[in-house]
Amino acid sequence: MSDFPGTLRTWRKARRLSQLDLAGEADVSARHISFLESGRARPSRDMIARLGDALTLPLDARNQMLTHAGFAARYPARAWDAADMAPIRAAVDHMLAVHDPYPALALDRLWTVLDMNAAATRLYAMLGVRVGGSLLDLLMSDHLPPLVENWAQVAYHSCLRLRTESAAQGGVPDLDRAADHLGKSAMAPPETRNPVVPTVLRAGDLRLSLFATIAQFGTPEDVALEEMKVELFFPADAATETALRAMAG
Repeated sequence: MSDFPGTLRTWRKARRLSQLDLAGEADVSARHISFLESGRARPSRDMIARLGDALTLPLDARNQMLTHAGFAARYPARAWDAADMAPIRAAVDHMLAVHDPYPALALDRLWTVLDMNAAATRLYAMLGVRVGGSLLDLLMSDHLPPLVENWAQVAYHSCLRLRTESAAQGGVPDLDRAADHLGKSAMAPPETRNPVVPTVLRAGDLRLSLFATIAQFGTPEDVALEEMKVELFFPADAATETALRAMAG
């Protein structure tokens, strides 16, 4: 995708919309959508914004559309340690700190660990992951499966999540590669009355059953921030609750 017509066409098909469908969502004529995709018409910045909304595009895709149409990109991609990200870091630090003694960590769009609290530091140290490490590498390693009692079910749900995140971003090779790897050992969980499928970790006498919630920023205007996630783990049983508090001392 190196030009605007091709970019628009690719995203429209990725969202499974016809030209008529997209025209209705963007409140323009199907003829105009056809002209944009053929290169017979050139979009304005306002039109690109409307198309981005209609296609629910991520911010980096909106930047791509703008640059392919000859405009400057609108949305920056700030570094995590940038000065104007200080309020964001403070908010994440607060979320992680108050969640202790339960594990919590912040991840970027490629599942690289940006930050973690003390409980997560203890837990992931056993798995060989620290701040700056990759959870994708961990998922694809030979080290993790023997430590997860219900690995086939965890791989199944992780695979689904990776494919969903990749599709939302228009296809991310790193996420797709990890999903393909997990798909080889994934198995749909059996019918159960449990509300969630936890990850059950066992290392020696230590057994932890954990489920996670995922938080994201609601009004991002930054490419990096849009796909950042804060993952908060909770104990799925009383024994895990006791073990986490004991690990915290």
